[in-house]
Amino acid sequence: MVREPGRAAIGTWSGGRFLHFGEAIEEDRLAALLRPGEGIDTVLTADAYGQGDADRVLGRALEGVVRDDYCLIGAIGHDFYEGEREGPKGFPRFTDPRLRGPREYADYLRMATEKSLGRIGATSFDLLLLHNPDRVGYGSEVVWDGMAALRDDGLTAGIGVAPGPANGFTLDLIDCLERFGDRIDWAMIILNPLEPWPGELCLDAAARHDVQVLTRVVDYGGLFWDDLRPGMELAKFDHRSFRPEGWIGRGLEKIEKLRPIAERAELTPMQLACQWNLAHPAVASVAPTLIQEIGPEARPIEDKRAELAALPAENRLSPEDVEEIRAVGDNTGSMALKGASPEHGGEERPDRWPLTEGLATVGSRWGIDPDRDLVASR
Repeated sequence: MVREPGRAAIGTWSGGRFLHFGEAIEEDRLAALLRPGEGIDTVLTADAYGQGDADRVLGRALEGVVRDDYCLIGAIGHDFYEGEREGPKGFPRFTDPRLRGPREYADYLRMATEKSLGRIGATSFDLLLLHNPDRVGYGSEVVWDGMAALRDDGLTAGIGVAPGPANGFTLDLIDCLERFGDRIDWAMIILNPLEPWPGELCLDAAARHDVQVLTRVVDYGGLFWDDLRPGMELAKFDHRSFRPEGWIGRGLEKIEKLRPIAERAELTPMQLACQWNLAHPAVASVAPTLIQEIGPEARPIEDKRAELAALPAENRLSPEDVEEIRAVGDNTGSMALKGASPEHGGEERPDRWPLTEGLATVGSRWGIDPDRDLVASR
């Protein structure tokens, strides 16, 4: 039985053990958090997290759970087998020409998939994502033929693309969907009520190509969990340190403006964020980060899981609510975006590259002017 991703999902990046958000909880506690059941049946992992260790912990969480009772999502693409870690940039993408050429892409994808499944103790994924691709990953037919072959051979029921790790990749994703949408089932993007831009720009293309969308960072760095306050201690090397100074206070001011809408709909702030995402026709699943904040005022991470699991099945937000929330959270031009960018000069990087004429043409087909819609203006 193939399980489609549910409305709410949990990723192994939660709990601070493999990606640095809040406290790094103990392995037993993380495994219990990830274990399907009690309202959440969709779990995600990426093979690069902990260089395979996240897969192993997820495997512990799945022990004894009937396979048909949960949806298993994996992600591959960073080569920690042959590549060398490049500091905070992490491991190179498998398409890095220093590692291999196109003729070897399919073999790598198969090897990485089989090893990830082996660590988890599973025989197949329900969905397998291409994790944080570089420019080649978005545009190479060889790559997507290799991903499709994994589905054809039963190693996964569906395939998809997961841009990242930071925000952007707008035209790259749309171009990927235009070229390979006939074989892509899902895309995972950043989207939440305080970051509608640029994620919303991709949604019409996803809907046009029948690609369902899973959204991450729904929590906006943890603010929608409602226990992060200005001045609270963040853990050393916390990934949220990249956000601009004062982001917590400014974000909380906006959430206060949204609180009356949440109360009217009988939703918590986090549930409001989830329902706002799910109100977009292309969005079918949400995967916020579950964070154990530091200090006595912090909520237990298990309470946050229960809150996510209690997300109402019916959408309680009216179209007017959705528009009002978007207006409050409008962040257009608030950051420099990754991927193809009119602001990028110099050599191509694994996560940012110059805008091509072809991608500009893609943008024009979807009403996107890169110089207007994809640049930092604040």
